[in-house]
Amino acid sequence: MKGAHHALCGAAAWVAVASTAPYTLGWYPVSSLGIVTGAVVCAGAALAPDADHHDATIAHSLPPVSQWVCDLVGRLAGGHRNGTHSLLGIAVLTATAWAAGQVTVATDALGDLAVGAGVMSLLLVAFAARALRLARRRLDAWALALALAGFITVAAPTEWDWLPVAVGLGAAVHVAGDMLTGGGVPLLWPWEPRPPRWWRRTPVLNDLWSSGGNFAVPLLGTTGSWRERLLVVPLTAYAAYGTGAALVVGSLTALGHDPDRVMEQLWDTATALVATATVVATVALPG
Repeated sequence: MKGAHHALCGAAAWVAVASTAPYTLGWYPVSSLGIVTGAVVCAGAALAPDADHHDATIAHSLPPVSQWVCDLVGRLAGGHRNGTHSLLGIAVLTATAWAAGQVTVATDALGDLAVGAGVMSLLLVAFAARALRLARRRLDAWALALALAGFITVAAPTEWDWLPVAVGLGAAVHVAGDMLTGGGVPLLWPWEPRPPRWWRRTPVLNDLWSSGGNFAVPLLGTTGSWRERLLVVPLTAYAAYGTGAALVVGSLTALGHDPDRVMEQLWDTATALVATATVVATVALPG
């Protein structure tokens, strides 16, 4: 799956899990600010497994730091689409995010600063900015990443305890996305079991479990296929809907309004307009 598509899937997944707006799951509800910020962080985390490739898009997101990180991760993971594209890789990324969140520095002026969460978010935001083309120049990528990471550093001790969830979810979405392509992933790495000979000779089955030990459900075909692009279109709209709703709710709350009441009124108004339009169309177009 393409890098930008991974990022968009991560943002949509965070909206589904963390938002309580209509048509979301609300399994891990966070504040409106957490939804918007978390969508960017989760989008970056959905690119993190590709940090095992020294020439991946994210390797050029925040040079030279991102290149150093990708070189190190690639060595530890055994190359591209190995360790970081497995269940173990997801667990390690999640644990790393949790550990980073524990690194704080006490200050008199600003209280506890979540330095670890800020540094990790710096990379993840830069990954997302690069993949989604939010920042085309190197300086812009640094400015955007530093701004959001600085904000997270100050606010994280009380607001950003969701960081491990966002990172784990993003990594899982990445692995799931690559499983939907023909190449598959070494889901059980470092154990890479090979299928028996009869399995390798059986059509369809040999696509699900390859001779190299990768597992796949290749519904999307090759990376970048039209099916992949088609899948991403509604997910992009969904991510935009979720973050937009969070911005509206957050703004209403800041202005002292009850967002639930306002949204209920808007829904009632929209329903009334649709009903009126239906009646008018029925009268204007008889038979």
